Amino acid sequence: MDALRVGIAGLGTVGAEVVRVIERQQRTLAARCGRPIRVVAVTARSKTKKRGLDLRGIAWAKSPLALATDPNIDCFVELIGGAGDPAGPAIEAALAAGKSVVTANKALVAKHGLKLAALAEKHAVALNYEAAVGAAIPVIKTLREGLAGTDIERVYGILNGTCNYILTRMEQEGLSFDACLADAQRLGYAEADPTFDIDGHDTAQKLSILASLAFGTKVSESSVYVEGIRSITPEDLRAADDLGYRVKLLGVAVRTAKGIEQRVHPTMVPKASSIAQVMGVTNAVSIDGDGIAPITLVGAGAGSAATASAVVADIADVARGIRAEPFGRPVAKLAAISKAPMQRHEGGYYLRLLARDHAGTAATIATRLAEQEISIESIVQRHAASTTDGAGTPAKSSPVPVILITYATSEDAVRRAIQAVQRDKVISGRPQVIRIEKN
Repeated sequence: MDALRVGIAGLGTVGAEVVRVIERQQRTLAARCGRPIRVVAVTARSKTKKRGLDLRGIAWAKSPLALATDPNIDCFVELIGGAGDPAGPAIEAALAAGKSVVTANKALVAKHGLKLAALAEKHAVALNYEAAVGAAIPVIKTLREGLAGTDIERVYGILNGTCNYILTRMEQEGLSFDACLADAQRLGYAEADPTFDIDGHDTAQKLSILASLAFGTKVSESSVYVEGIRSITPEDLRAADDLGYRVKLLGVAVRTAKGIEQRVHPTMVPKASSIAQVMGVTNAVSIDGDGIAPITLVGAGAGSAATASAVVADIADVARGIRAEPFGRPVAKLAAISKAPMQRHEGGYYLRLLARDHAGTAATIATRLAEQEISIESIVQRHAASTTDGAGTPAKSSPVPVILITYATSEDAVRRAIQAVQRDKVISGRPQVIRIEKN
């Protein structure tokens, strides 16, 4: 059988590694796919940059668009990144020209995935994007193909290594968020502008893709409720540990009686759970489905080798002639989705309040929670710091940290109770609220 002719747009660390892997594994790939795979053309911003690659015999296209429409390639691999030009128009051109496409571009899939999937359907070609979520973790194929006969109830996970690294260091070393972020930037785990990662938007893009695959809905990043990890303190992590929990930034998509809920936020998970064991820059995705025990996939969620592995696996599927619907079913059969208000979310909560040292403070807090029918599972009161004035007379005590774990309740009830407590002026500062995700 003729070789699958591959064109690669983007020769950064991932693109260069894809070229190396295909060259290094050419015999294995040919044996597994029933045909050879050859990189026949490439394009990148700089032709003269040293990449440690032997590109002799490989054509150089003048632009991604030119490569996408090159009649000498069968499969267009986009590794440029970004939701707009030049990646988007190049992929559209490749699909319209009847070429299968492989991409690692989560931003593009989250924003324009439906349009691209419709084009792939129209021209009967593949649109593969395993590397867009979780890199080497095969979660796309698991949801789209491996669990095609299973009703998914919940998919959730650690989808951003930067945030997981920061929370791990904060927990293990008692460091502040700012100190851990600076270290992550120094080590290359965080960008110079880390906003996209630490504010949860990277996770939201990935979650919107997983939700579409899990529940047969249209990809909608705007339907995801998003909170980042800036507010998490070492005190929260110590309290979580004392109470048998660990804090993770999770992306959660779950089927509820009110519809599909999609949310990204810091979450307390039981320390005994599989997701709680995932530390450092590692990613993990857990899937709960009807009739099956929970499945957890763990692995490297970023890095050139991990991402290249997923890209090459997608190319191999094209070589085998495998073509699945990009989102598991035809675009016309994907259901519309709207943003589920977080006020309707139901679950347990961690509340950390700085209670003022006044008579009746505890009773007031308890009353306001009871008014919203919030039941307390556990309560921890930290010791207040005492000071003295210059004459040695005891000064007024500092506010006392009070930590509450609630039984399942609604987000709306928690917010109303906190607002009432704030109006009563029996707490100081901003209350900390962290949702709890059970096994």
